[in-house]
Amino acid sequence: MSHLPTKDEILQWISDNPTLTSKRDISKAFGIKGAARIDLKRMLKELANEGHLAKRKKTYRDPDRLPPVSVLQVTGTTADGDLMARPMEWEGDGPEPTIALTLRPGEPALGTGDRILARLSEVTGEPFGYEGRLIRRIGTNPHKVLGIFRKSAEGGRILPIDKGTGSEWMVASNDANGAKDGELVEAEQSGPKGRMGLPRARIIQRLGDPSAPRAVSLIAIHQHGIPDDFPDEVVAEADSMKPAGLDGRDDLRDVPLITIDPSDARDHDDACYAHADDDPKNPGGHVIWVAIADVAHYVTPGSALDAEARKRGNSSYFPDRVVPMLPDRLSGDLCSLHEGVPRACIAVRMVINAQGEKIGQRFVRGLMRSPASLNYQEVQAAMDGAPNARCAPLMDDVIRPLYAAYDALKTARKNRQPLDLDLPERKVALSDEGEVLSVNFTDRLDAHKLIEEFMVLANVAAAEVLVAKKSALLFRVHEEPPEEKLDSLREVAEAAGLTLAKGQVLKTHHINQLLRGAAGTDHAEQINMSTLRAMTQAYYSPKNFGHFGLALMAYAHFTSPIRRYADLIVHRALISAHGWGGDGLTRADEEQLDATAQHISDTERRSMMAERDTNDRYLAAFLSERVGEEFSGRISGVAKFGVFVRLDETGADGLIPMRNLGREYFHFDADSATITGSDSGRVIGLGQRVTVKLTEAAPVTGGIALELVSVEGKAMTAGSARGRGKAPKRKLGQAKRKAAKVKRKVARKRS
Repeated sequence: MSHLPTKDEILQWISDNPTLTSKRDISKAFGIKGAARIDLKRMLKELANEGHLAKRKKTYRDPDRLPPVSVLQVTGTTADGDLMARPMEWEGDGPEPTIALTLRPGEPALGTGDRILARLSEVTGEPFGYEGRLIRRIGTNPHKVLGIFRKSAEGGRILPIDKGTGSEWMVASNDANGAKDGELVEAEQSGPKGRMGLPRARIIQRLGDPSAPRAVSLIAIHQHGIPDDFPDEVVAEADSMKPAGLDGRDDLRDVPLITIDPSDARDHDDACYAHADDDPKNPGGHVIWVAIADVAHYVTPGSALDAEARKRGNSSYFPDRVVPMLPDRLSGDLCSLHEGVPRACIAVRMVINAQGEKIGQRFVRGLMRSPASLNYQEVQAAMDGAPNARCAPLMDDVIRPLYAAYDALKTARKNRQPLDLDLPERKVALSDEGEVLSVNFTDRLDAHKLIEEFMVLANVAAAEVLVAKKSALLFRVHEEPPEEKLDSLREVAEAAGLTLAKGQVLKTHHINQLLRGAAGTDHAEQINMSTLRAMTQAYYSPKNFGHFGLALMAYAHFTSPIRRYADLIVHRALISAHGWGGDGLTRADEEQLDATAQHISDTERRSMMAERDTNDRYLAAFLSERVGEEFSGRISGVAKFGVFVRLDETGADGLIPMRNLGREYFHFDADSATITGSDSGRVIGLGQRVTVKLTEAAPVTGGIALELVSVEGKAMTAGSARGRGKAPKRKLGQAKRKAAKVKRKVARKRS
């Protein structure tokens, strides 16, 4: 063909030959040579201007179709298990197409956020527009940022809210997504650094007014990628559920299993009951029942509910909201062990001797009806002699027997010597409008400890039974701390005049000796925090490596399936091991246990970081009206850029930047975790009591900046005017010698 094609013929060729769309390919197809190529170039430009074609580098394509080889981002799996993706570039007028990915055996597993290069083919009659075959993985989720949008004539900028993110981001006008000035937005990187060296971004979601009180947790939810909306099919599946009946279950409705939870608890997934053992062979022993919501009855393998629960991994808790693992129809209704209504459960009957040692256990799948849903405070008040109307009828038959069994368990705990950290928990109290009313440390009541000991015992029983039955399961693993972290802990202890055993296999009772030695002293909080930092992070694994912190050989999470996917796996394992029905652990569950363990360990850490960031922001909001006031605290960290202080009143952590330490130069010594003033010779280090002035509290970022007023009761001096430049060599040498003297002193104490 030598004639110049019409525009329709060009479009038809590009549609029929999506891999041959460069100007050279089109010229060759239509036999266009010489000066006619100028006319072809003009026609292609007109088609692009008219919106029929999109130019990409040197090729032309239909903008309402994806090129046969495209960069995609994996978006997750559907309820049917199909792996889905979205195009990274879409220029069409219609909705962005979805792509179903097909992986061949041996190809790498893909996760949400992965970017891949894929070969596409169009499909019809399916809920997706294309099928994709992996060519190669090219990266992970593009970097995202959460920040405040500041509009300008050329588009705008995003000021990140994350206090660890430095630079602003540039947004072009066509990437602003209609965002208004001052709005909180989520954006993703759209290209390399542009003008003024700032990264480019496109806004993908507008989140509203950042100063609204309830925006605090919303910021953390989006910043950490926590799913907070249930897909329609998941909600529909939950709404279709009916309460479980007695068929195939033990009738436990006459067993007075009560729930004891925080006063603001929305769900109740565990209940307990205890009584003296009437077996003459077990004098002074007790029988303890722990019943747990039978979530596995409703969330079955392969269902939309199961896929969403696994995706979330766990519930996330914030001062103003909960992002649940399961829809409210289950978490707040059918699976919650509410007072006075029949509820499906998996229960364990455990027998302990007078010393609190477990000597027997039996699991059942039952139907229970709790006579009372109580909270910790009213149960403790009842045991302290002031029972209210709800507790009074339960005192003799339920509450006192629970505490009697707990007394025995305390003996076993003392002999076992689990790690005994004293770390007060902060509670942020909010008004109905979301304003911070107070920040307090919660009291640790015996009622809290009773429930904790019962749950630990039940978790141990689940692990032991499944190990004995050779069943697959997920263990809760807490490995021994690494030696280098223990060495750091020893240095902190020795600087405080305490010792931690060395040269032997470290056990929890050795660390407890250190903690007891620090109790009641000025070093108590520092030793507890340093001990916590020395510990490894607990995680889930299908392999058993024991639980160091609890001093247990085998431990599994069984007691909270409403809010943890790990517990649901353990429930399914118990169902299969006991032959209780067809909703137990499947072959597919077993085959992906390693992947599930890694995934839910990651989601747990994600929730912890989001919850911590939210508390930091609420604390900053609470303190924002007290800028200029002085507070007492203790140094909790030392770094090259400044000193961290934990405030006594709220437990908030603030930073004293080096510039706020005075006008002299401070030399940082990482080994001794100290800074030393070059003029004054003052040494500032971990655990010292300080008075600080609040200079800044930023609710949007959670940042708290402080100025040092005094250390150990001694006021800071202005120092020399030479101040903030490099330290004079003579003074720096004095500082180094002083730090070395501190290290020699520590070394002498060790030997």
